Amino acid sequence: MKLSAITLTHEALSSLDECIQKEWLVTNGLGGYASSTVLGVNTRKYHGLLVAALHPPGDRTVCLSKLDEEARVGNNIYPLGANEFQGKIFPQGYLSLKEFSISPFPRYVYSMEDVEVKKTVFMPRERNATVTVYSVANGSDSEAKLSIYPLLSCRHFHSVVDRKQSPLEFSQTQNSREVELAFTTPKASVIVRATSGTFTSRPIWLDRLFYREEAARGESSIDDCYQPGFFEVVVPPRRRDQFAIVVAANANRMDCMEDLDAVGFSMYDVDGLMRKELDACEKLLDGFYGLHKQVPMSDWLNWLLLATDAFIVKGVDVSRSVLAGYYWFESWGRDTFVSLPGLMLTTGRFEEAKKIFLQFARHSKQGLIPNYIQDRSGEPAYNTVDATLWYVNAVLQYLKYTGDYRFVQKHLWDDLKAVIAFHEKGTSYSIRVDGDGLLAHGPQLTWMDAAVDGNAVTPRAGKAVEVQALWYNALRTMQRLAGRFDETGLAEKYGVMAKKARASFNLKFWNNQANCLFDVVSESGADASLRPNQIIAASLDFAVLDRSKTEQVVDVVQRELLTPFGLRTLARSDGRYHDMYVGDRRSRDQAYHNGTVWPWLLGPFTTAFLKVKGHADYRVEHAKNFFLPLFTQQLSEAGLGTLSEIFDGEPPHQPRGCVAQAWSVAEPLRAYVEDVMQVRPRYELEVLQL
Repeated sequence: MKLSAITLTHEALSSLDECIQKEWLVTNGLGGYASSTVLGVNTRKYHGLLVAALHPPGDRTVCLSKLDEEARVGNNIYPLGANEFQGKIFPQGYLSLKEFSISPFPRYVYSMEDVEVKKTVFMPRERNATVTVYSVANGSDSEAKLSIYPLLSCRHFHSVVDRKQSPLEFSQTQNSREVELAFTTPKASVIVRATSGTFTSRPIWLDRLFYREEAARGESSIDDCYQPGFFEVVVPPRRRDQFAIVVAANANRMDCMEDLDAVGFSMYDVDGLMRKELDACEKLLDGFYGLHKQVPMSDWLNWLLLATDAFIVKGVDVSRSVLAGYYWFESWGRDTFVSLPGLMLTTGRFEEAKKIFLQFARHSKQGLIPNYIQDRSGEPAYNTVDATLWYVNAVLQYLKYTGDYRFVQKHLWDDLKAVIAFHEKGTSYSIRVDGDGLLAHGPQLTWMDAAVDGNAVTPRAGKAVEVQALWYNALRTMQRLAGRFDETGLAEKYGVMAKKARASFNLKFWNNQANCLFDVVSESGADASLRPNQIIAASLDFAVLDRSKTEQVVDVVQRELLTPFGLRTLARSDGRYHDMYVGDRRSRDQAYHNGTVWPWLLGPFTTAFLKVKGHADYRVEHAKNFFLPLFTQQLSEAGLGTLSEIFDGEPPHQPRGCVAQAWSVAEPLRAYVEDVMQVRPRYELEVLQL
């Protein structure tokens, strides 16, 4: 395996406050996942050993919260599990934790007397199942017993259980190595099976588990979990043994049994399945380096490449979606098409990219693609002005990599023409082409969409700077495609529209006093807030600004907004600037786009920087340094092996938000490959010069 393990030794693990903030994540390609902290203490309501997507990729449900263990060596009992209650952690099994590592699957190593217990967690691809493999080495002269206690639930991952107010309704059956719970609301079957040992029924509830991260976020943080009994395996003196606990969950019992049986009944089956999952990781890395032989292999790049896979998920049919972030984000149109080049094009996953395009084209309505598709209902919401324009840009990037005009013409061209037509005559949310050729829109429709008490924190109604740049880029893209598809009249029309939009943009958006772009232009005037949105105007293929002004934008953004982990969303000199993203939802939403650092913006910033500064060796080396703190430091912080959604505006730039965010991984990866390593798309010149 090319992957170097991220390892925490016993000494490092002794720092409770630091280690309890480090989390691991394993995904199954359906939207389901397993996750916890390196100490085994669940600190979020979103943590769970099996969070199953009951209707993939949505309806994510915490089915198995965790497995807690207890080792008995002779007359001594050692708890290995750990849970937090308000005011205390009990038991403190992490005190026996000798080592934690992830490479790519998480592994806990516990040591007591002459007994060592290794615990490894993985998920079979496209199965709502989790496998926990135990390896016990008993070097003592006494018998060693390992008891495993499953904590079960069946709740949507945004909620918690208060069994006194709204008890879970279920029935339980068991046999010697298996326990099954059939839940009524939501309707689901959860089955836990051991490859060896015995199961003993001893039902109890663990009440009032405390999730510290949720409490800090002002969210529901007290939960009740059901413990149906325990599995027990006996290891004789001076012997080794290996066994697995497998859990599967599904809305349909037959599907649950199918997922469970796919894992198998023996350690031989489990070992083969784990090898298959490791081979899939190896194949992903081999595929990338085979495609880009000039890119040198590195540990951080390997981790980044594996991280891309977590966000690409399969639906109930053959469709594909991009989950915007773990744990709580659904499939967002904007995030999907910002992320698609980094997740799928630089990695050569072109067939999956096509499925993404088809999925969103099916949902296209009045010239708009969805802002997001709701997790529970699967219903699309269309409250976005820029997601559709990012979609058009993603089509352009797809063509630069594949030259596959046939697919675009056959499956997307009519929808793309409808996008322009509906925007031209006006569509939902006051989105319309204004008399100046620019795109007017209502409030809270850009990516800066946080709201407090129903009011937008950064409403940005009128004409937002990145929206205009994306609109111009879309028109030039459509002009070239219309020419390619022999629709000459349409190509001429799009060209005229683009020329008008560019002239109006340069007339209205340039801020002579600050030598950069206004953030929003509206009937009430121009908003001179210094934000990073203007960097998008400097980075797109079809430049709405001339080179001189583009360089000035890059210089201002670099000086005022660049941090080691991304771009601030507001200049520090602004009175609305928030230096930390903390507190309840209200406080966090006020900070979300008012100073908080976003890593994904390093992608367009680096592209723009090298576009205007040139690719001399010293410039490229300088640009590489934009990424190194993010790649080399943050992959072993917060979400191990992946990148967080956001960071505080001020040092030490604490990671916040989702521990794994699609565009945080995708855009820096794309810019590193395309701009720093100069591995340009194969058909780039042909597509851009049509």
